[in-house]
Amino acid sequence: MRITQMQFRLGNYLLCPSWQGLLVLVLCIPLFIKLGLWQYQKAELGTKIQSSYDRSLDQDALNLPSNLGDLDMWNYKKVKIKGHYETKYQILLDNQVENNVAGFYVITPFKLEGSHDYVLVNRGWIAGGATHTDLPTVSTPDEALEVIGLVWLPSNKIFTLESEPQKNTWNVIWQHMDMARYQKNVPIRILPLVIKLDAKSTAGGFVRNWQLPPSKIATNMGYAYQWFGFAIASVLIYLFTSIKKANNTNT
Repeated sequence: MRITQMQFRLGNYLLCPSWQGLLVLVLCIPLFIKLGLWQYQKAELGTKIQSSYDRSLDQDALNLPSNLGDLDMWNYKKVKIKGHYETKYQILLDNQVENNVAGFYVITPFKLEGSHDYVLVNRGWIAGGATHTDLPTVSTPDEALEVIGLVWLPSNKIFTLESEPQKNTWNVIWQHMDMARYQKNVPIRILPLVIKLDAKSTAGGFVRNWQLPPSKIATNMGYAYQWFGFAIASVLIYLFTSIKKANNTNT
């Protein structure tokens, strides 16, 4: 069975789209647009985080209640809690870079005063050892403290090849802050959020440059425009290869 090529006259030109080209176009355009929107949303999120961080510098810290209600309402809020660190289930978040030096974020459970609840506190960046297997020495205050910082809700959309820890063992180094996995593997009640320790706090912190570099947001926007450009270019190329002069085409 022979498939006849479609033809549409446009003045002195003929539009002769091929089925193969149309199929590629239908598949590629939605993909390019989806990738562009993904990068654009990442840039918007980065801008939102940066704006929230900048606003928090001039805001008074809120007391973190035991009943959080709508958790999303607390995202990026500046809060304060009282209690003490307990390092038994402390983790080091891998693949963190500061001034071109590889290291870790130190994330330590913080037991809330007058409660059985714990909150994870990201105390900032610390440099790694000479080799990746050499864990850095992390000093932690023993006394009761007041922690002030910015609420961070880790994403629950995580793809990881990390294996579950073996029974009766604790993996110190984590590749992602997977809150569900953490809650599952500790015998303490952890609230579903992380507090990024304020840069001015003296509550056992390390390097805390929480601001997003403008170049990162600009990079996401650049990628977004690139993917949108691919979508537009695909349409233009398809039209260019499909339009022919009528007097050069046998009808």
